[in-house]
Order: sequence, then C-alpha cells, then structure tokens
Amino acid sequence: MNCKKYVLAFGLLLALTQCSRPGKSTQLYALFEEVWNFRLEENPLFATAAGYHQFDDRLPLIGVKNEERRANFSREVLQRLARIDTQTLNVQDQVSYEIFWRLQEERVAAFEHETYWIPFNVDSGFHISFARLPRRVPLSTVQDYENYVARLRGFSAYVDQHIDLLREAYQKSVTLPRIVMEGYEVPIESHIVGDVEESIFYVPFVEFPPSIPATEHARLKEVGARAIREHVVPGYQAFLDFMVNEYIPNARSTVGASDLPMGLKYYAYLIRHFTTVDISAEEIHRLGLQEVERIRSEMMDVIEELKFSGSFADFLKFLRTDERFYPKTPDQLLKEASFIAKRMDGKLPLLFKTLPRLPYGIVPVPHDLAPKYTGGRYIRAPLGSNQPGYYWVNTYALESRPLYVLEALTLHESVPGHHLQNALQQELQGLPNFRRFTNFTAFGEGWGLYSERLGLEAGFYRDPYSNFGRLTYEMWRACRLVVDSGLHALGWSRDQAMDFLAENTALSLHEIRTETDRYIAWPGQALAYKIGELKILELRRRAEETLGEKFDVREFHDAVLENGSLPLPVLETQIEKYIRNKQGALY
Repeated sequence: MNCKKYVLAFGLLLALTQCSRPGKSTQLYALFEEVWNFRLEENPLFATAAGYHQFDDRLPLIGVKNEERRANFSREVLQRLARIDTQTLNVQDQVSYEIFWRLQEERVAAFEHETYWIPFNVDSGFHISFARLPRRVPLSTVQDYENYVARLRGFSAYVDQHIDLLREAYQKSVTLPRIVMEGYEVPIESHIVGDVEESIFYVPFVEFPPSIPATEHARLKEVGARAIREHVVPGYQAFLDFMVNEYIPNARSTVGASDLPMGLKYYAYLIRHFTTVDISAEEIHRLGLQEVERIRSEMMDVIEELKFSGSFADFLKFLRTDERFYPKTPDQLLKEASFIAKRMDGKLPLLFKTLPRLPYGIVPVPHDLAPKYTGGRYIRAPLGSNQPGYYWVNTYALESRPLYVLEALTLHESVPGHHLQNALQQELQGLPNFRRFTNFTAFGEGWGLYSERLGLEAGFYRDPYSNFGRLTYEMWRACRLVVDSGLHALGWSRDQAMDFLAENTALSLHEIRTETDRYIAWPGQALAYKIGELKILELRRRAEETLGEKFDVREFHDAVLENGSLPLPVLETQIEKYIRNKQGALY
C-alpha cells in the first residue's frame, strides 16, 4: 500500500472509530480527519513533529501554486462545514467546530493577503528550522536514518524552491526591510563547512544508538556525509549567495507593513490573525499608551521603595550599567534560570489541579541563532519522541542579559507559562487531532505574560530589583502595543520605536535593537501578549467577583487550559460556562 492510500485508509478508520462515540457528528469528524491527513501530507516536517512518520523522507513543496492549491482546499472545506447543522452537535464538538471554521478561514485569508511572499523573519525561517532537524527526527532504526538522509538530499531542491519564491517577491517589492537584515548571513554561514564531520547534520552519524546494527554504520556514515557534502552545504551556500547578492540589496528601505503593496489592509488582517479579536490599530495604540502610564506608576513605586536618588532615566541607566545585575559566565545564567524554574515547579500544586506528565530541560540558545535571538524561548517536544520540552536561555552577550528580569522570563517560558500550557495541550485526550496542535498566539503569549504575574502569588519577586524586572517585562509588552501599531500603521521609524522602548523599559540596548527588528520583520505578532493577558485577567476578575469565596484559582486555571489553545472570544465563552456551572453547583 502506498503512503497516500495508507493515510486515507488510516484516516477513514480513525474517523469511523471516533464517530462511533455517542454525540459525535460522523460528518464533522470525517472532515476533521480528512483535513488532518491533508495537513500531514502537505507539511511532512509538521507530520514528524506531530508524531506521524509516514512522510519522514519528505520536505514540503514551496511555491505560489502550492499555496493556491492549499487555499482552494480550505475554501472547499468551508463550504462543506457550512452544510453541517451545528445544533445537533454536543458542547465540545461545537467548540471544535468553531475553532476548525476559524482555522480554515485563516488559511484562506493568509493566501488572499499573500503572506507567502515573506516566509521568514529575523530569527526564524526554513533554513533555521531545518538546522534543528538532527535533534527532532526519530533515529532509532535503519529506516529512520534512510529517511533522514533522504531529507538531507532534498535540501538543495528545497532551497531552490524558496529562492524562486523570494526572487519573485523582491521583484514585486514585497520583502523584509533591509534595515533588519544586518547579520542575517550568520545562521546561514555556520552550516557552510569544509569538513563534513564539523556539520551539525553529521552529529547523528558520530554515535549510533544500539538499535542500529554495527554492519550498517559505515554505509550510513558514507551516504550521510555525501548528502551533506553534495546537497546540504551547497544548499546553504546557494541561499547565502542569493541573500547577499540579490535579496538584501533589493530589500525595501521602508519598515512598516503599511508600506507594502497590500498596505493597511494587510496589517489589519495581521492584527486579527494574531489577537483573534476585531480591534483597530488606533485602538491598540491608545490601549498601549494607557497601559504604559499605569505600569510606569508602579515602577516609580519600586524606585521610591529603593530610595534611589535620581530620575526614572537615571535608574534605567543604573540598571543597564551596574555589573552586579549581569551574569559573569553562561553557566551562571543557566544555573540561575534552572534554580528559578525548579522553585516554581514546587509551587505548581498551589495554582493548578491538572499538571502535565512531560518534563522540560533548560539549555542555551544554539550559537548560530543567538546573536539576533530573544533572551529566551520555549521549544515544544516532538510528540511521541523521547525528548522533553526545552526552555532556551540566550547566553550570548552576557552584558545584555540582566538577572533582574530572569524570574519573569523563566516563569513565562517554562512553568507556569509555555511549557505547562503546551504540554497540557499535547496531552489532551478525546479531542480531534488538530486541537492538540493549534496555537493561537494571543492565547499562548497571553498565558505566558499572565504567568509572569502569577509569580507574585507564588512568592517570587521579593527582591525589589526583580519586581522591577517583572514590571519592565510587563511594560515591554505594553510598549509593544504602541511600537508595533506605530511602526506598521502610524508611520513610526525604527529609531522612534527603539527610543520609546529605551525610555520606558529597563531592557538592555542590545535587546531593544533585536526586539525592534523582530517587530519590524513580524508585524502584529507582538500585539498578542498584552491583548491575551488583559483578556485572561478580565475573565479571572469576572470569575472572582461572581463566585466570591467559592472561587478556586486552581479550578479557574484548569478551565482556561483544559481546551488547549483557543481564540479569545471562544475562551471567554468557555469561562462564562465554567462560571455558570460553578454557580449551579453551589445552590
């Protein structure tokens, strides 16, 4: 049986199994599985990460025609969805229907707004994610190694497809701004090696797992080395030559999304995509200024508590320049982050009834990414793998990694933030597959920012400098509302954005530059944090006021996370149901 027939047969069997459950819509669940299988086949890298390995020897197909085909598929799915009577669905299936509908609409909208012309930003892209492949694919059988080698062989063609797309993009004047491309060659150059054995792609051939017969080692090393030499290194070289000689010289000189041919309509689409709510750029800008004013007042209270003599700007300069606030070695930074995370692990039962089984590790940001990367990030575990989730800590330029923000950063990226939220979602049972792998940015990043505040309830931020660090992180996210909307809708310059961040946060100047470039390259994404956090806080206040003494923060947190990632309007509906159900149980 070929792979395509296998997937269809497997999908039909799974759909029929699910549809046999009482209250399930046969038609709806069959559609869920059809779309799921389509997604697996269209994006083999996602399939691998999701724990489905029938396409582990393939890479996705890139190009406008492929994007159009996928959008047409989603249009057809929407037509079929519209014919399903939602009144016949049970409560959970109605939630799935609503999320599923939104996802299909988003895929069509992304195509209509031609988002495919800019498939990367300053710290991510196909060339960066491909370099993570050796650690994110199964390598326990000879076939696993054959699949891995097949992907290495396919890389040069994969690069060519991206180059064709990007060449057409710059000819249409749809590019990343040139000003954020400084240093972009670093994560490409690091994979152009003279000695194949120095390549990170060769790591799986250095030491084989016991399950690989010794008689296969020499052959696999040979075919692996040849694939790296003939396809991976030349692929990265071709991409570097294209970026340096064509793309960057032809990249646009403007910075705002409104300066692209798609203009303000494109930015309006991105606002809705990342926040999941209907709100204008002007409303976001005003909200951001209000939050900046509120948080600034709380920061001044901390400065007064410390009896610091000087202005707000003087205090920020003090924080940025005093050596006591900065780690001396990468190990010191990693150990401090690990200690904070472990302390929070012990507090989780006070805040949650349901905890995930999956553990997480703490490691440095890979060296090829670190110079233009954020201070930290959470990396999900491939489902079904033997790997944990990872909290990446950036140990590059230690003079720009203040320890006073480390508590807030750690709670956001590990627990109770992204690791807890993502691991719980991956472990959801009894729901369609897509629900475990859907990520709405406002939900996830809103939860991450809310998690920073939870540290107050768990006994963190007792040191005033650390509390100021928490506030500067919250201020940073409030400033994002002002800066992102300013850059992409109101005509702000890069310098104007950096000045606003420097005047209002205690972020290091290095991080201010990397963050500003991130906002320029990734319009709208930075809005999700504050918009999501404010909604979760609003819903918590509503639950506390309605339930009074019967409010249980652990139950509230379970109610927020028990459905996985949700659009904010759907989250609000679910919390309102939780409150009504809790009220009903009280009387």
